[in-house]
Amino acid sequence: MTSLTLVRRIRARPSIVFEALITPEGIGQWWGPDAGPVLLAEVDARIGGRFRVRFRMLDGTEHESGGEILEIVEAKRLVMSWQWTSGGESEENGEVSRIEIDLKRIDSGTELSFTHARLRTEASRASHERGWAGALDKLVRRFETEHSA
Repeated sequence: MTSLTLVRRIRARPSIVFEALITPEGIGQWWGPDAGPVLLAEVDARIGGRFRVRFRMLDGTEHESGGEILEIVEAKRLVMSWQWTSGGESEENGEVSRIEIDLKRIDSGTELSFTHARLRTEASRASHERGWAGALDKLVRRFETEHSA
């Protein structure tokens, strides 16, 4: 098993970033590694609640993942299980991994620390790192022109 951690600084208050993580409208603006659209975003934002996200990449492939909310602390922390339900990495088919997102208030807005743990192989970790880096970069860009800090 292996994991990855990515850190981004976002020009918005933690409460605003948190909303982008747990609402269908927010997820629709950043999920996915490239400029392809989010086709479906469902979230029951409570411990034990489920989420499901389907997106299309620019190459036309579609991917869907889902999981369960394991921990939720308003504007501070989100932990969820993660599983590909279609598309995604073949090494991860049927496997459940874990995502932890921590938000910390900083002068310019929010420092977001994103960890995807319990990935099966280094190749899968590298692929997920590219994908999440693209998605988190979209999240950062989403708030670049707004002054929500």
